[in-house]
Amino acid sequence: MRRQSLLVLLVACAATGCFASFSVRDYPTSTELYTAGMAKFREKKWNDAALAFERLTLDLPTRDTLLPLAQWYLGKARLARDERLLAAQAFIRLTETLPDDSLADDALLASGRAYGSLWKEASLDPQYGLLAQTQFRLLQGVYPNSTLLDTATNELQRLDEQFAAKDYETGSHYMRRKAFDSAILYFKDVVRNWPTSDKARQAMLRMVEIYRQPLLNYKEDAAEMCDALRAAFPTDREVMTTCLLPTSDSTSMTAALP
Repeated sequence: MRRQSLLVLLVACAATGCFASFSVRDYPTSTELYTAGMAKFREKKWNDAALAFERLTLDLPTRDTLLPLAQWYLGKARLARDERLLAAQAFIRLTETLPDDSLADDALLASGRAYGSLWKEASLDPQYGLLAQTQFRLLQGVYPNSTLLDTATNELQRLDEQFAAKDYETGSHYMRRKAFDSAILYFKDVVRNWPTSDKARQAMLRMVEIYRQPLLNYKEDAAEMCDALRAAFPTDREVMTTCLLPTSDSTSMTAALP
C-alpha cells in the first residue's frame, strides 16, 4: 500500500510540475528571460537566476540595455552562491565589455571585493589580494570622478594592512629563530612598502630590538631608527618606552610618559 501511495504521489507531482526545473528555453525573448531571472533572484533561487543571466550575457548584443544589468546580476547571483571567483570574473566582463556604463565602476569595486574575500588570512598566498588591489587601482585610475573612490581607497588601505601583516609575521618568525638578517629584510620591506600601516611602526620597533642584540650591538642603527620613530610617532607610549634617550636626557623623557 505504501509503495502504491508513493507511486500515485510521484505521478501526481509529475503531472502538476512538482519537479519542474527552470529552463531558459521556456522564455522566447530576452525581456521575458530577464524578467524571469529577476524573479528568481528576488526569490533567492540563485542557481536559476545565474542560469538566466548567464544565458543573457551570451546572447545579448553589446548595445542592448539589458546586457550590463544581466552581467551585474550574474555576478551578484554568483556571490550569493559563494562562487566568488566566478563572481569577480562576471563583474570584470561588465567593465571590460561596457566601460562607459554607469555600472562599470560598481563592477570594478565588486570584483575587487570578491577577489579580496578569497584572501582570508595574511599568511596565505596573496595572489587574490594582488588581484583585488589591481581592481581598486583601476577604479581610481579609470574613473577619477566616481563616487566610489573613497570606498576604493579604504579597501586599498585594508589590503595594505594585510600585505604589511604578511611581511611582518615573516619577519617576526625569523626574529624568533634569531635569524636577524632575514628578519631585518622583511621588517624593512614593511616600512618601505606600507609606511602608513600600523605594522610599519611595529616593524621599526622590532628593528630597534634587533639592533640592540648583544651579538650585533648596532648602536648607531638603533639610534637612527629611534630618531625616525620619535619623529613619526612622537606621542606613542611604546616608542617612548623603547627609545628612551641617553642617561642625560632620560629624566625628562620618563617624565613625559603618560
